[in-house]
Amino acid sequence: MTERKVRWGILATGGIAAAFTADLVDLPDAEIVAVASRRPESARAFAERFGIDRAYGDWEALARDEDIDVVYVATPHSAHRTAAGLCLEAGRNVLCEKPFTLNLREAEELVALARGRGRFLMEAMWMYCNPLVRRLKALVEDGAIGEVRTVQADFGLAGPFPAAHRLRDPALGGGALLDLGVYPVSFAQLLLGEPAEVTARAVLSEEGVDLQTGALLSWAGGALASVHCSLVGGTAVTASVTGSLGRIDLPAGFFHPDRFVLHRDGRDPEEFAADPADGPRSTLRHEAEEVMRALRAGETESPLVPLDGTLAVMRTLDAIRERIGVRYPAEAAAA
Repeated sequence: MTERKVRWGILATGGIAAAFTADLVDLPDAEIVAVASRRPESARAFAERFGIDRAYGDWEALARDEDIDVVYVATPHSAHRTAAGLCLEAGRNVLCEKPFTLNLREAEELVALARGRGRFLMEAMWMYCNPLVRRLKALVEDGAIGEVRTVQADFGLAGPFPAAHRLRDPALGGGALLDLGVYPVSFAQLLLGEPAEVTARAVLSEEGVDLQTGALLSWAGGALASVHCSLVGGTAVTASVTGSLGRIDLPAGFFHPDRFVLHRDGRDPEEFAADPADGPRSTLRHEAEEVMRALRAGETESPLVPLDGTLAVMRTLDAIRERIGVRYPAEAAAA
């Protein structure tokens, strides 16, 4: 794999799969070998769209394809455990969309499976791979704003989403928290690690998923994070990190920023802009590049998106759902 292209399989054919594949085809060291969907016609249409040779009408066939080095799992998160598990059990490496799974238990099962099989596994938290977010993290770790005191982040969509939409479907893990709130929570934990305490409130739909959730995360050292997500109001989708010596502000679309501003006491604000060579702000290629770098290096985890960090985020998401009273049918069936 060090000298040849990394061969990809795409599992699912929805919007995020198309966006990722569109970026992947532009990477010279990547080759897309096959795509799979539970609907053969969807797989064939996707394959024709992106010039992919093989189209499978079931997930198992893709998982068993020995010509594939790594599978990108892009199903709804309610199916991540099943889809990623099939691939890992068949010996494939896996990049799995976020949120990583429906809950911590499923995430722990996938991590144990990957580690037991010696396979690479990574959550597709593209924010962590973004060069500008990595720059921000390095500045914070180097003490540019002193000791972190607070983190604020929000992600809300105006909607309205009808009851039949997947975002409101309990069977698909619907709700604002897992689809949108994973970003503010992941951003806070990127900078502060796993919180010691979690409090939360939410407005629930008639179906029992969260339409709007606010959470306060706290750390033993005194830091606090305020995170918010919504399916009923278009928020600013911004973030800020405040420390003892200054503050960093990220504009709209904080999880894939094109710039951020560093404010330090006694100094003029400093703007850090994305390098045009890194491509458009919406690109997903950075996470693909990190996967391929890790595979070529013989790594089974990415230092940018470590599995223990993914598990920590899932613990927080579980804790928030426990506080707001959201439980999914699949969890009740597994109890």
